[in-house]
Amino acid sequence: MASGKMCLRGNKEEAAEWTALFVNDLKTKHESLVFVKRMMAVAVSSITYLRGIFPEYAYRSRYLEDLCIKVLRENSNTAGANKVVKWMMGCFDALEKQYLQIICIGVYTDPEDRNCIIESYQFNFRYAEKGPEMDILRNNDMELQVTLEDTKRASVLLIRKLFLLLQNLDALPSNVYLTMKLYYYDD
Repeated sequence: MASGKMCLRGNKEEAAEWTALFVNDLKTKHESLVFVKRMMAVAVSSITYLRGIFPEYAYRSRYLEDLCIKVLRENSNTAGANKVVKWMMGCFDALEKQYLQIICIGVYTDPEDRNCIIESYQFNFRYAEKGPEMDILRNNDMELQVTLEDTKRASVLLIRKLFLLLQNLDALPSNVYLTMKLYYYDD
């Protein structure tokens, strides 16, 4: 089971590469789209990592300033992790087409009853002139906003808040399952 802790910066080349992905200023709609996709990947990966849903080897480490962020690997040896990555790729396609309104990720314990959710995470998307924007909610009570203002600082702050939120939760039961529901804009 993955432990939920932050680690100090490792390889400087990886840190420089990842920091370049979260630029301070988003000038185009495409840059905004890429930013929202990356934040969604970081959020979903952080949730699954810090909640111990997949084993350590299903993740790779990326560094953003002093944060070690675990990101789900494409093509890991974990079928469940691979399925979540495929789900996210489908979400990215809907984001590009500006269809996606809400993503709900549910954690449940009974494989026969996917509606008996013990923990949920919701990502809400809006499409503005400058590009897509995202809010994250946990069990309808804790909201984190991704804004375009000073994106690098906001990214680091959002990730720290997410880590703090997830590290203060009680441990999940040993056997849990994930479900994802997508909601689209009518038009």
